[in-house]
Amino acid sequence: MPKAMRAYIRFADSISHYSGLFAMYLVFVLLLILLYASVMKVFFLPLNWGVETAQFVMVSYYLLGGAWALRHDEHVRMDLLYGGWTVKRKAKVNLFTDCAMIFFLCMLLFGGIASSIYAIETGERSFSAWRPYVAPVKIVMCIGILLTLIQAVAILFKDWATIRGEAVS
Repeated sequence: MPKAMRAYIRFADSISHYSGLFAMYLVFVLLLILLYASVMKVFFLPLNWGVETAQFVMVSYYLLGGAWALRHDEHVRMDLLYGGWTVKRKAKVNLFTDCAMIFFLCMLLFGGIASSIYAIETGERSFSAWRPYVAPVKIVMCIGILLTLIQAVAILFKDWATIRGEAVS
């Protein structure tokens, strides 16, 4: 395997690791927001920004953690047939699904960028009573999709190396 591919895999794995750690801590932020909103609703006046902020944090958590889940093979997979296959056969099938995933992520990124540009240009706001700008969450969405795309290409390289019988690390 060329040194550039190995360097790319190390880079992608590192970025996925740190984005996953960041996403992990967003769960605590989410819990604090929901706790605060619950206390305010029961004892004081309800917040009109609590639930929507929690939704934005949850979107960030989900999308920024996607690359980490992909790196550690923690995503959902149908193992009915896959589990009994050899490592090389799994890599060959993965090569096909990796290409499909990369295509899908490219389409998502393209749509996300277009949507983010529209939100920035028009000052798009949510339809709730709070009416926050949606551009920040759309930008985070694009970053999460990009990080997952970077990791997907690294997985493609790893599967290619496995088919060729080369060590990745």
